Amino acid sequence: MEPRNTRFTIEYDGTRFAGWQLQPGQRTVQGVLEAAVLDLRVRVAGETRDESGGAERDGSGPGEDAARQDISERIPLTGAGRTDAGVHALGQVANATLPIDLPPETIASALNSRLPDDLLVKRAEVVDADFNARFDAVARSYVYLIGREESPLWRLRRWYVRPGLDIESMRGAARTLTGEHDFSSFCLAGSELEHHRCRVRAISLEWEPGFGGMLVFRVEANRFLRGMVRSIVGTLVDVGRGRTTPEDFSVILEARDRGRAGATAPAHGLYLERVTYTK
Repeated sequence: MEPRNTRFTIEYDGTRFAGWQLQPGQRTVQGVLEAAVLDLRVRVAGETRDESGGAERDGSGPGEDAARQDISERIPLTGAGRTDAGVHALGQVANATLPIDLPPETIASALNSRLPDDLLVKRAEVVDADFNARFDAVARSYVYLIGREESPLWRLRRWYVRPGLDIESMRGAARTLTGEHDFSSFCLAGSELEHHRCRVRAISLEWEPGFGGMLVFRVEANRFLRGMVRSIVGTLVDVGRGRTTPEDFSVILEARDRGRAGATAPAHGLYLERVTYTK
């Protein structure tokens, strides 16, 4: 069969992952998922050989070992966003060209049977051959959770901040981010991107009374810089604590200087919520 470009929608708990991207000697989302894809490919190839008479199931033929020798190369996955260590995802998207002759829903189910409990393929679908999960994305949406009560259950799911934040001042500061700006002040050092301009399409800060009460910060933009959301949240919390005014926040944005912004919020409160495509 001709290999088919397949798009995956993925959810994961980032607590025990060293981020999305492959790193030698580290447990990453991409690495674990690619290993499951390769294992499935080998299994399907081995079964195909058995059915065609190329190998025997009783162990007298090469079977799966021969299949693994023939197709041992990884099948690379392209992710829509390279989440950092500890960051979670509700709707990460990735694609890969798969030489696996199975319906996409069967592929999703087969992969999930090979994946650990902290990683799930929510959906698989065949897409156009030129689809690219990273470069075809027109927007990404992130959510950051801030809890006002300490909680053992939520300690790795949201950032605990003591009560007393001025939410209205935080909202006023956040509104200044709407539109296109240079976000150098909210970019982690070492970024080698061509430019730091991003267009924020929507931003909100809402109070969720359940689960002890939490602030839900949501931002959607055409692109994000490394550490951008966490840097923004850390600086907004400074505004809420009265250490920085909303007017100072605007000055920090315009300064294009990371040293002017607040501390980076912890990774465990951040979620990649959704990736938007036009096709």
